[in-house]
Amino acid sequence: MSKSLYREFYKFRHEKFTWIAPLLLLIFMIAISGYISARFLAVTTCDSTDAITILLVIMGATMFSMEFQNNAILTLLYKSRRAMAVYLNKFIIIFVYDLILHVLAIVFTFTLAATMRPVSWLSIYQYHQPLVVNMFLTTGVDIITSMLIISIVFMISTIINSNAVVVTLSIAVVFFGEYISSSLLANHSLLTAWVKWNPLNMTMLTHQYVYYAGYHETTLLTDPQITMGALTYILVFFALGYLIFRKKRF
Repeated sequence: MSKSLYREFYKFRHEKFTWIAPLLLLIFMIAISGYISARFLAVTTCDSTDAITILLVIMGATMFSMEFQNNAILTLLYKSRRAMAVYLNKFIIIFVYDLILHVLAIVFTFTLAATMRPVSWLSIYQYHQPLVVNMFLTTGVDIITSMLIISIVFMISTIINSNAVVVTLSIAVVFFGEYISSSLLANHSLLTAWVKWNPLNMTMLTHQYVYYAGYHETTLLTDPQITMGALTYILVFFALGYLIFRKKRF
């Protein structure tokens, strides 16, 4: 597995978008920093959640669909001989890249706060915690949210070979999943107690942590509940994606 993981890292490192994405993230953060308050900018790392998610969606979709289209996946399966190793390695790669993007977002935020939008990092903000603690916790929460999206992207990628379609569907989940879930819960039916555990509801984890009062009324879940739900669905979608990938005929 170590050799196949190294090969995945090697390929990923030589993808142009791997190096372009951090630059796009920085541009987005600079552009949006002038439109939000300094403290909110600090807590949300310049509201970088959606930007990071979109970048990860593009990378995650490309990792599978391009190899399906040029049949490079057959070479990977032949060399590793285990479908799980191929699938897991790609998941590990995107997880590491997710961590890197979030670390860069923190570094960029500190830099912007020091040069453009000064803020008192030790001032008490949400949850009676210092601003800097809020930022690190929000980042941790967002890593869970983004990996939930990635697990969905991977599952879709094993079903659909078209990179454009996978990216479009995945971005639709990011931007319309919240609306669909809130619409389902707004009916106040007898099934609400079950519907609130739908996976689209879990994609609101980061937003709920930042705007608890507003989003709790939408998700009907507490922070611990929605966090556990997100972690559970990561495992569920990972397993489903792997099972589809293992049964897929190339």
